[in-house]
Amino acid sequence: MSKQEIEELGSSIGYCFTDKGLLLEAVTHKSFHHENPDKASSYNERLEFLGDSVLGLVVVEYLFKLEKYYSEAIMSKIKSYIVKEAVLSDAAESISLGAYLRLGKGEKETGGRGKKSILADAMEAVFGAVYIDGGYERARDAVLRLLQDKIDTAVSSEQFFDYKTDLQEESQVRFGILPRYMTVKQEGEEHKKIFTVEVYIKGDRLGRGSGRSKKEAETIAAKEALSKIKSSENP
Repeated sequence: MSKQEIEELGSSIGYCFTDKGLLLEAVTHKSFHHENPDKASSYNERLEFLGDSVLGLVVVEYLFKLEKYYSEAIMSKIKSYIVKEAVLSDAAESISLGAYLRLGKGEKETGGRGKKSILADAMEAVFGAVYIDGGYERARDAVLRLLQDKIDTAVSSEQFFDYKTDLQEESQVRFGILPRYMTVKQEGEEHKKIFTVEVYIKGDRLGRGSGRSKKEAETIAAKEALSKIKSSENP
């Protein structure tokens, strides 16, 4: 990599490296190292291993501060999604990381610059390199610069959420009892019924929801109840 390429990649990441060698190591695949030991004394697997841990911490910290009632299970599911090969390779492609990779001849000829596994590993290695060179805050900035939209999309999609379980856990911790769901209305034809459910804790109605099944209605009611509990913490 030329000095200009290092600066270009650093700019895409949003970080200027003090030790340019760390960025060079982050984009060096083991195939290049094995074929050119005189040009690369190391390759990116150690930085990738470190970057994976840094990435996980950044994602969980972001979720922890975003919503207090996100359970361990929800944070774990979203983190697992963000560190997937497909998500990381997309982030790598957004900054054209493949163009900067140092690959062995065989990997180049078999399309290594576009392989999702290689791109994802290199992306984690870059995060690890930023952490070593600039510390946690700069690494966090780099991760969120490239992945915050993905995290926010995962949160807004609600596919990872289990509001009923979260409400049950919250109710037991705070009040020592389980929430109680009550179906208060059923309307519509048999195959097109709409159910309305209310959820109560200690006799207080905290949520109400309607859906095509009792489960859907209960989930909506639980979500509203959790929101009210959270709002009561921060008046």
